[in-house]
Amino acid sequence: MLVDALDHHQLYTNLHPRFTRAFRFLCDTNVSQLAPGKQEIDGERIFAIVANQMGKPPTTALLEFHRRYIDIQYVISGPDVMGWLPLELCRRIAEPYDAERDLGFFFDRPSTWCEVPPGYFAIFFPHDAHAPLAIEQPVHKVVVKIAVKP
Repeated sequence: MLVDALDHHQLYTNLHPRFTRAFRFLCDTNVSQLAPGKQEIDGERIFAIVANQMGKPPTTALLEFHRRYIDIQYVISGPDVMGWLPLELCRRIAEPYDAERDLGFFFDRPSTWCEVPPGYFAIFFPHDAHAPLAIEQPVHKVVVKIAVKP
């Protein structure tokens, strides 16, 4: 897991060949004006999901994980509170991994909680189980999904 301001995005473009294009989308698009839902960037290789929704109590937030995609979760307004636990420490399956949705859940509790303010992003790799929207207030965000493999 990484957390930083969007202004510092250039520090992370070398982590994956598609990060440059993903961050260009976040920097060059008025994301606050996008309609909720899926936004195509580069087919299924890079796309964004815009959400404007109510968070939930941290005690009910489940850890989610993905295998095919890296998440860049950018907070437009909020903040968002996100929990984290290394995937290898997760033991209690809440919902088995669904390859079609690239999503599974664990009941395990995060070892780390991070408040991500507006203008900041968190990056979650497939080895990062994460619990976003763990705050009882509205959160407006965009999640850029980057395919791990070419």
